Amino acid sequence: MSDATHPAPVPAVSRPAPRPRWRKLARQNALHLLMAPLALLWLSPLIWILVTSLKTNTEVFDQAAGFLPASPKFSNYPSTLSVAPFGTYLINSVIVTATILACQLVTITLAAYAFARLTFPGKGLLFTLFLLQVMFPIYAIFLTNFVTLREMGLVNTIPAMIVPFVASGYGTFMLRQSFRQVPSELSDAARLDGCGHMAILWHVYLPLVKPTLIAFGIISVVTHWNDYMWPLLVTNSEGIRTLPIGLGLLAKADSGADWPRLMAGTTIVVSPLLILFVIFQRRFIDSFMHTGVK
Repeated sequence: MSDATHPAPVPAVSRPAPRPRWRKLARQNALHLLMAPLALLWLSPLIWILVTSLKTNTEVFDQAAGFLPASPKFSNYPSTLSVAPFGTYLINSVIVTATILACQLVTITLAAYAFARLTFPGKGLLFTLFLLQVMFPIYAIFLTNFVTLREMGLVNTIPAMIVPFVASGYGTFMLRQSFRQVPSELSDAARLDGCGHMAILWHVYLPLVKPTLIAFGIISVVTHWNDYMWPLLVTNSEGIRTLPIGLGLLAKADSGADWPRLMAGTTIVVSPLLILFVIFQRRFIDSFMHTGVK
C-alpha cells in the first residue's frame, strides 16, 4: 500500500505548564489585598473607640494593661445615658438633620431646574451668587447668621439650627450639572404631551438624577448630624441640644474627661450613621460611582 493512504503523524504541540493556583488567585484578588490594609487603617479608630468604651478609667491610663479590657464593662453605656439626656439629644439630632435634608432637597431641586432649563434676566449673576456660598467657609458667616436669627427671635430654638441651611449652593450646583446632562428631547416630548414645568421635573428629570440626590443626601446627613459649632452657638438649654454637644459636655466634666463614658457616647452618636451605611451600602456606593447621567 502506498504512503499516500497513511498521512504523516502531526507532531505534538507543547503546552505551557499551568500556573500555580495561588498566583491566579493573587491576580484576581490583587485589589482586595491592596485595600485590606487601608480598610484596617480606617477601622482602627472605630475599633479603639469601641474597646475603650468597655474599659475602666484606670485601664485607659494604665500602660501595663493590654489593648483589650480585662473584663468588658458594658455598664458604661447606661451610665453615659444617665449623665446627659442623650435620648432628648438623639431626637433633636434626628429632627434637625431630617428637616434640613427635606428642605434642601426641595430648594436645590427647584433652583437647579431653573438654572439648568429656564431662561430669565440675571440668571448668570444669580447663579454666581449661589456659588459664592460654596466659596465662603461656613464659619465666616456665623456672626451675620446669629444676628439675623436674634432679630427674628429664633435663638435657642430648634428652627435656629435649621433655617441657615435650608438652601445649599453646593447641592444646587451638583443637581444643575446633572439636569444639564438630561437630553432636552425628553422634556420637549413631555411638553408636547401637555406637561408643565412641575410635571416635567417630577416625571422626567428627578427619576434620572436619583444618584445625584442620594449622593447629596449622604453629604448633608453626615455634615449636619456631626455639626457641633453652630448648635453650640445658638442653643443654651439641654432641651434643644444635639448629640455632638452632649459629647462635648462629657469631655468637659469638672473631674476631667471620663474616657470610657466619652467613648461610649461617641459610639452612640456614630452608630446610626454606620447602621444606615451597612443597610444601604450598595446604593451609597453606586450613588458616588455613577453620579450624573450618562
